[in-house]
Amino acid sequence: MQRQSAETLALQALGWIAAQEGLLDAFLHMTGATPEDVRRDAGKPAFLIGVLDFLMAEDARVMSFCDEAGLDYEAPMRARAALPGGAQTHWT
Repeated sequence: MQRQSAETLALQALGWIAAQEGLLDAFLHMTGATPEDVRRDAGKPAFLIGVLDFLMAEDARVMSFCDEAGLDYEAPMRARAALPGGAQTHWT
């Protein structure tokens, strides 16, 4: 996946999160972000990685988002890896 496609998918995920009842509040609480942070940083790769991490924290979220967006369930993971700094770190 190309970086631009990854950014688009992550922004789409952010929009989906915002549209779900209570999910944006959960995202803000879990990440410590404020609504102003979302507006200011939504286009930054590090923030978008956080969006995708939040999405991928629960299988049900991934499945719901991907089903609604017409994506395969591995698309968020591929998008995360395509963003700068998004490669998985293996500590072993």
